[in-house]
Amino acid sequence: MFDLVTVGHFTIDQIFSPKIATSKPTLGGSPTYVSLAARKLGAKVSVTSKVGGDFPSEYVEWLKTNEVDLSGLKRVRDASTTRFLLKYEKQGRQLQLKNQAPPIYPEDVSSFLQAKAIHVAPIANELSQNVIDKLRGLTDILSLDPQGFVRKFDEQGSVRLGKWENPQILQQIDIYKSSLNEIKAVTGLTDFRRAVQKIHEYRAKIIVATKGMKGAILFFDEELYEISACKSKVVQDVTGAGDAFIGAFLAEYIQDKDPVWCACVGSAAASFIVEGLGPAVFGEKEETYKRAIRIYEKGLKRLTV
Repeated sequence: MFDLVTVGHFTIDQIFSPKIATSKPTLGGSPTYVSLAARKLGAKVSVTSKVGGDFPSEYVEWLKTNEVDLSGLKRVRDASTTRFLLKYEKQGRQLQLKNQAPPIYPEDVSSFLQAKAIHVAPIANELSQNVIDKLRGLTDILSLDPQGFVRKFDEQGSVRLGKWENPQILQQIDIYKSSLNEIKAVTGLTDFRRAVQKIHEYRAKIIVATKGMKGAILFFDEELYEISACKSKVVQDVTGAGDAFIGAFLAEYIQDKDPVWCACVGSAAASFIVEGLGPAVFGEKEETYKRAIRIYEKGLKRLTV
């Protein structure tokens, strides 16, 4: 029995930013950041993913050293690992898909998998309805980040947000997490409160909308809460911050903790990851709790739904 299993593609990222002197390929993808953030809080984590023959063996060893179970990882020798080029500029982030690994099929998910929570995290539409249906039967808590379902790619691989072709998947989801822009793309609604209500009407009891360095908004029990961002010592690379947030959130939530506290821990975890390049900096449990307490004890602003 795992505490948390993340399903989606690992990636090899090339990140360019004015704050990064030299760019080099780095391990990425939601499974990386979600798993490591949860593991730092004591969760037993695993990944179901698919990579190509070019996936470095040192990445595999590094993940294992950090106690991420890779029994669900499949390597396709004659295929390429999903690769992204990320450029951070004043106007925001530009994302370009360079290579794409084969899709994850239902048969790639072990029927014997047991998990307290499963987080579905596609990055380039690598998961189908059939996979989601199978995952639903393997856990009591199914979480989703839909970013890979609303990303559209042109011939050069450049990414833009577009309409989700199969939002019925939301009927399977207990916990939903995305950025503010993505929640609007998912629902087709520009009004945030209406978008939250639409997702809630499908099934989700908890909805998290991340706002980058401005924190997040949490919905549960018909209430909206403004979750402040934790102050980082330095901001070098924001890649993976949202994934670290939900990884930490879920690690706390499966212990039946208050969702507001879980979100504060998520914010704290995200504040560490931005202090390094790629998955280099994760706070230890005590450090993460210390930052989370600062937000939690300040009191949280409730918003009108």
